Amino acid sequence: MQVSPQPAKGDAHAEPQLVRAIGVRQLTASIVNVTVGAGIFVLPAAVAANLGAAAPAAYLICAVAMALIVTSFALAGSRVSLTGGIYAYVEVAFGPFVGVLAGVVQWLVLWLTASGLMSAFADQVGLLVPRVAAGVPRLAVILATLALLAFVNVRGVKPGARLVEGITIAKLLPLALLIGVGVFSIDLGHLAWPGWPAGEALGSTVLLLIFAFAGIEVALVPSGEVREPERTVPRAIGLALGMTTLLYLAIQAVAQGVLGGELQQEASAPLAAAAGRVLGDGGRLLVLLGGMVSMFGYLSGDMLASPRSIFAFGRDALLPRLFASVHPRFHTPHVAIATHALLVGAVAATNTFTHLALLSNVGVLCLYFLGCAAALRFVSRPADASAAGLRLPGERIIPIAAMAVILWILAHATGRELAVLGATLAAATLLYALRRSRM
Repeated sequence: MQVSPQPAKGDAHAEPQLVRAIGVRQLTASIVNVTVGAGIFVLPAAVAANLGAAAPAAYLICAVAMALIVTSFALAGSRVSLTGGIYAYVEVAFGPFVGVLAGVVQWLVLWLTASGLMSAFADQVGLLVPRVAAGVPRLAVILATLALLAFVNVRGVKPGARLVEGITIAKLLPLALLIGVGVFSIDLGHLAWPGWPAGEALGSTVLLLIFAFAGIEVALVPSGEVREPERTVPRAIGLALGMTTLLYLAIQAVAQGVLGGELQQEASAPLAAAAGRVLGDGGRLLVLLGGMVSMFGYLSGDMLASPRSIFAFGRDALLPRLFASVHPRFHTPHVAIATHALLVGAVAATNTFTHLALLSNVGVLCLYFLGCAAALRFVSRPADASAAGLRLPGERIIPIAAMAVILWILAHATGRELAVLGATLAAATLLYALRRSRM
């Protein structure tokens, strides 16, 4: 009997059971959808507090950094079309151990991001209902929201997926309205350039702002279903990054131009405050609800996806088998869902959005560094099957430049933030070693 050879792991035909139906338009929309999340409803105040009217500098540096990073992803994504996105790039380039590190860091990022947005969601609810803005009532909002999301997702995958639908329009409409109306109420004096900001303030702001630009790694996960990835991936990420940067600059300009120095005092809901100034109470309420819908939508999607990482860790013996349990009636990973909900609730109740965003960003940048290193490895190989991927002038310089920028941004992280990342990598190494010892 003749045995057919198995396809290489990076081979575009390694997953023939998947349909390659995602084109440039669909992938661009997907990236914009996951990138323009709830963070932009909150971050303009923090950026203004650090840089004032010089805030556009941080956005532009983030855009340049992300351009280098996503171009590196395009180089890797055109050669590795397996489902998994950055995780797949890293595993194909460096093997299962580094792949496990990337997978654990990716889960850390998802956990901290969900916790940060859960904290911000509770703050938004507190603005609408002041009696639940702090203390035990705020904790009750957090726990009740997570319990609802966990319950829906334990009941089945389809209800969880339905809950995510329609969020994109609901979150983009208030932003478009604020920009369209607010541009006529800008006081140009509030946007006067104060000079290039100091390096430390600029670096720490860029580190925080990465939260608003992150998300492309989620959209690239279904890379096994992208049509002509060597062309589709680079075009889609270029279009999405350009659209996102312009949108963010417009939002910051309107909020800064309308509120001026008051913007940094509106830490909980800066865009709602700007909308209230130009559209009255109705506009404030609309943007506030838009932010809440966006945050709730992200949390819904997170509860659908992130617990599957815990489930996979249990399945692969990185965690006890208990975490790979499946509900006998609903056939969902109920233990993993409950565990994720408890972890998110515990962190959200004890930390602020800004602090959690910084912790999450350190993990994101580590993941991006690994993805860029994988791209460098691919383009540095001698001519082989990977040569069929995207070719660019200076293709070896691009990942190196991206990794250098990432290291510069990480240099502005605090010792505590780096310690969390270090502990995560150490725990992942230990879990991998334990799994290997049982094999």
